[in-house]
Amino acid sequence: MEDFQNYRPLLFSIAYRMLGCASVAEDIVQDAYLRYSSASLDNIRSLKSYLSTIVTNLCLDYLKSAQVERENYIGLWLPEPLLTSNNNFIVGNSLEERESLSIAFLALLERLTPQERAVFLLHEVFDYDYQEIAKILDKNESTCRQLFHRAKERIDERRPRFEPSRETQENLMMGFLVACQEGDLQMLTNLLKEDVVVWSDSGGKVTAARRPILGRDFVIRFYLGLVKKSAFSAADFYVTCEEINGLPAILTWSGEKLLTITSFEINDQQIQNIYAVANPDKVAYLSKQLQTK
Repeated sequence: MEDFQNYRPLLFSIAYRMLGCASVAEDIVQDAYLRYSSASLDNIRSLKSYLSTIVTNLCLDYLKSAQVERENYIGLWLPEPLLTSNNNFIVGNSLEERESLSIAFLALLERLTPQERAVFLLHEVFDYDYQEIAKILDKNESTCRQLFHRAKERIDERRPRFEPSRETQENLMMGFLVACQEGDLQMLTNLLKEDVVVWSDSGGKVTAARRPILGRDFVIRFYLGLVKKSAFSAADFYVTCEEINGLPAILTWSGEKLLTITSFEINDQQIQNIYAVANPDKVAYLSKQLQTK
């Protein structure tokens, strides 16, 4: 099914952004393939639209079924991190496509309803017009326009005004790492915005803050406290840096076991948000990616 394979990166990209979960996105794409392989394609004018319709609606169905699970999730929920340095199933080099892949942006999408998320992503990120989106969602164009504008207003409320350069991202991340390791209070104060927030996702399966840590003083105290703990001074503890969701991130390890993936959102040349994913179920997918890197 060569034609399907041509669209697989696009389909995975849509599903991952819709769900914030790479492992489920892979299942969705595989389900779409099974439907495609058993369907009669004689009357299909656009295979791209046909496959996009299948994947989008499978994602909407999944989000409905996952709503109760999300509501009962222990602690904060963050997207499942994705290694992007060598990922052939992620498409897009435009600003919108790269931004929409970040942990910060995927977390922001949680503010939208599933329908709003679908319309926003298809139009803003993947450049589908309203006529195509209306057919995909089986709605009229006017409704799709309303959904988009409502979604865009919610996103723009929290969206940083300027995207920092890759060099700025790396410098601030490495500065943060060094300052924590050396216990440099002044450097941390300079790097962090006064209203910085730490968001930790453990799923209740490992020890982590179950509520956001708000404010520079509390964040500094939190990270300096982590460094002092015996686990962080153990001989087999170390850190690496990888491109996660299109941006540099810090990975913490205990021997060969990946513990935490930490990403950063930058605003006005300082760290605005820190996203730490420690849920073993979410860490597992990235671990598998690194083994085949």
